Amino acid sequence: MSDRIASVERNTLETQIKVSINLDGTGKFSCVTGVPFLDHMLEQVARHGLIDLDIHAVGDLHIDAHHTVEDLGITLGQAFDIAVGDKKGIKRYGHAYVPLDEALSRVVIDFSGRQGLEMHVPFTRASVGGFDVDLFSEFFHGFINHAKVTLHLDNLRGKNTHHQAETIFKAFGRALRMALEVDERMAGQMPSTKGCL
Repeated sequence: MSDRIASVERNTLETQIKVSINLDGTGKFSCVTGVPFLDHMLEQVARHGLIDLDIHAVGDLHIDAHHTVEDLGITLGQAFDIAVGDKKGIKRYGHAYVPLDEALSRVVIDFSGRQGLEMHVPFTRASVGGFDVDLFSEFFHGFINHAKVTLHLDNLRGKNTHHQAETIFKAFGRALRMALEVDERMAGQMPSTKGCL
């Protein structure tokens, strides 16, 4: 299998973003977005997904973080779509349950070629670390639309908003790791009875 790497730049009047990824990495992480809590969450994806991530984003944070967060989801999704290639030989499906103290989340992903998001996260506060939790939905919508995946995010329990968010992102990383793993028994076959994804 060829290297599963990608670098994508997205430049608009609102944001300038560059994302580089290696799906077969070791969890190396470098990220500067101007949104510290988002950086903390993305580090969970890299570390627990064993995906190398290098992210640099400049956005109109003097307005708010909306455009930066949404466009980062878009750019990251584009990078995943390129890096995963034709999807031959991958496991395709991934899932993970992750606890953090009182919080427990489940994430399930399918590299189906179809965009779908079911996000059920009853955050107990409207913000955490100065971050508006409504923006997580914008991030994941941007990601699924451009990575072309189906994604289910469920916080099953939790009282601490930081814990709720962190379990979602850790589980997201673990689910990505499982779905993108190469299954040698597939021998380069497409993981679909349709013959394409």
